[in-house]
Amino acid sequence: MDIEQMKYYKKLYGYTLAQISEYSKVPLGTVQKIFNGETKAPRYETLKALEKVLRPHKADMICEALFEYGRKDGDYTLDDYYGLPDERRVELIDGTFYDMAAPSLPHQMAVIELASLLRDHIRKNGGKCSVFSAPADVQLDGDDRTMVQPDVFVVCDKRKLFERCVVGAPDFVIEVLSPSTGQKDGFLKLQKYQEAGVREYWMVDTQKEKVVVYCFEEEIFPALYGFDSEIPVGIFGGELQIDFRILKEALGDIGGR
Repeated sequence: MDIEQMKYYKKLYGYTLAQISEYSKVPLGTVQKIFNGETKAPRYETLKALEKVLRPHKADMICEALFEYGRKDGDYTLDDYYGLPDERRVELIDGTFYDMAAPSLPHQMAVIELASLLRDHIRKNGGKCSVFSAPADVQLDGDDRTMVQPDVFVVCDKRKLFERCVVGAPDFVIEVLSPSTGQKDGFLKLQKYQEAGVREYWMVDTQKEKVVVYCFEEEIFPALYGFDSEIPVGIFGGELQIDFRILKEALGDIGGR
């Protein structure tokens, strides 16, 4: 991939130079010099690191193939979604496909721990809500243009549960952030979840050890917590408080963090 192609995908994915630097581990000054043309011949290792961040997502290649048959972003429907190969993990949001890369070990550990804590609390208290984790389809708006796969979610209205997917907004959603999904989870899906009627939304960043909590029914501004906190789950009236120190300790067993 040459620099012009990198600039194209930078614009396509909406990355800032600071984000590219953070995700690729290439110093910001180096990234700036490459993108403004000051560095004419970047090192091979540097280019490969940038390519890992800016290479075309699988969903983009799918969309390009479908475009040849008269489709473009904003036009895709559930028929297109169900027509994709089973091994293709994507989300459909307002008629546009978004790639879902394979999750990291810290991501998976966080999903399993959080889903288990929620499930155990519901069972212990005789609750009627159900807990799910990705990959599980949610037809968020109940239309044919959006299908998402939240990392962890809770549904308390059994009428929304169907064999193929959940139809309608979950009560509680947790997304564990990763470099490839951070912007989508933090902006696009945040807006979609709020508009669809999700009551509570958490964004968990295992790298920065931060949790952003949105209680859409009660608060305008989000609450920010660290991994040294016990965070109350709003939909349960604060009866369940998730101790992120336990998750932090578990994540400490994974090397390379």
